[in-house]
Amino acid sequence: MKVWIDQELCTGDGLCEEICADVFVLAEDGLSYVKQGGTVLNTPGGQAQMATVTADLEATVAEAVDECPGECIFVVAT
Repeated sequence: MKVWIDQELCTGDGLCEEICADVFVLAEDGLSYVKQGGTVLNTPGGQAQMATVTADLEATVAEAVDECPGECIFVVAT
């Protein structure tokens, strides 16, 4: 699976990072982004910046999607 965050919908609560810090990060601008291999995918962010989720993290990413108050995390099946 791949995952991305729509920063226009992000409420900046940081629950995604709290649930799965391997994939999500709350940046200095107060918005969440995905990251891959330690690199924050924030240029430009949004759908243009999808992170590949390893199989061992898929359930945790799904939990972050379910818990996100802004409903801004999107998963793309691969």
